[in-house]
Amino acid sequence: MGAPRLAEATNDPHMNVMAPHQPSGTVDAVGSLAVTRLVLTDFRCYRQARVAVDGRAVVLTGPNGAGKTNMLEAISFLAPGRGLRRARLGEVDRREAPAMTGVPIAANPALATSPWAVAATVATPRGPVQIGTGREATASGGERRVVRIEGLPARSQTALAEHVNLVWLTPPMDRLFHEGSGARRRFLDRLVYGFDPEHAARVSAYDQAMRERGRLLREGGADQAWLAALEESMAQHGVAIVAARRDVAARLDESCAGGVAGFPRAMLAATGTVEDWLGEQPALAAEDMLRQRLAAGRRQDAESGGAIVGPHRSDFAVHHGGTGVAAAQCSTGEQKALLIAILLAHARLQAVLRGAAPIMLLDEVAAHLDGERRRALFAELAALGSQAWMTGTEEVLFEDLRGAAQFLRIADAVVSET
Repeated sequence: MGAPRLAEATNDPHMNVMAPHQPSGTVDAVGSLAVTRLVLTDFRCYRQARVAVDGRAVVLTGPNGAGKTNMLEAISFLAPGRGLRRARLGEVDRREAPAMTGVPIAANPALATSPWAVAATVATPRGPVQIGTGREATASGGERRVVRIEGLPARSQTALAEHVNLVWLTPPMDRLFHEGSGARRRFLDRLVYGFDPEHAARVSAYDQAMRERGRLLREGGADQAWLAALEESMAQHGVAIVAARRDVAARLDESCAGGVAGFPRAMLAATGTVEDWLGEQPALAAEDMLRQRLAAGRRQDAESGGAIVGPHRSDFAVHHGGTGVAAAQCSTGEQKALLIAILLAHARLQAVLRGAAPIMLLDEVAAHLDGERRRALFAELAALGSQAWMTGTEEVLFEDLRGAAQFLRIADAVVSET
């Protein structure tokens, strides 16, 4: 994915182009955070597509399998990480439909087309930013994700966090409170990125040091000084990660206490061994304890292949503020409402601290909300000035947004204005 490929996609006259008319009196996304232009090339079901919108909310409707979630996933790649589906890079490439070739895709990886690319113009409080990202093959036969900002290569994808703040809610996240702690940690980390863009780099550095330490312990005979250096890195980055999580969880808990009409109050806390240490002593003392525990646990960690203690074992505890019941014990509807309440609290804080609410990707968010909660959600998004991209199969669920949002329809990877 390079600049010529993105420029070529942008100027292709045969591209599926959808640019809605801006209604009279609409203020463009100046001083806010919003995607105003999105170009997809060989991304999932899209050969080429370009969408131009303003800073208002965007409603994407259409049948299942039309490409609505794929559009949200493309936007999610404007932030660090693996996108809202946590997909491997090669999984995102567009592939020819089996009916066109007579050969199942799984049986013939060659059916994949060129590597995918996403280009966007993002309005920020500091002005518009041009961002490009995508998959690129390496000389060694591997692949990597490349990022360009204002046409120049970025050192790593973590640079995206300096310009774009994204949060999302997807149907698989309805199981967040029933799955392992890893999914909840990733959810909390995504919220932390909005407050501290360097958090992504620290998480990456910690994970890399932990993987290298695990490899050395499994192989045996590792240099003790090198193991100590890796544990030092894990201790420093690990305590910083936990400190950021605790701080953001506390801020969000306070923000949630203010309440959002129609949604339950969520009680939040980052929990774990290192979190307990930080609650009782200074960060440097917690670093010493983590370093010592890692050194003492080398034999056990060699057998398990991991690390017995660290931020990778932390959790994000959520309770219903009205009843005190853990989120996992609440009804499915209340769990969804708690998740939305957390995202809205996060957006409120971001609007105050960073001068702009995050872009929100809400996949099938309205389907399981009653009319009162849908209206409460829409009212809060309008008050925040947040650009929310929402999907649904039924346009009628979003009727309360007429005039306040842009309505696009997607069918067979073709986007049109409704």
